[in-house]
Amino acid sequence: MQWMAWTLPTALFFTGIASMLVLMTVWELVSPTVEAKGFLPMRTTRGDRLFIGLLGSAFIHLGWLAATDAALWGALGVSLVWTAFVIRFG
Repeated sequence: MQWMAWTLPTALFFTGIASMLVLMTVWELVSPTVEAKGFLPMRTTRGDRLFIGLLGSAFIHLGWLAATDAALWGALGVSLVWTAFVIRFG
């Protein structure tokens, strides 16, 4: 990743996102999704819930940066819990 002058955390972040997309694609091919109704106000698929979880995680991180000077590890923990919750119960 040196050709893009990325730091290790940035490279890990984008590698994680790419890995999630690949795994979700494989999961979809193996077991096609069925729309479900959870706590979200609409019927969603697994991919929809992943997108909503990632979008919410971005806002959690932005809010964390705006509200505190603490390290982002706390925001990461909250984001992981949020995304897991949305994927499971959304």
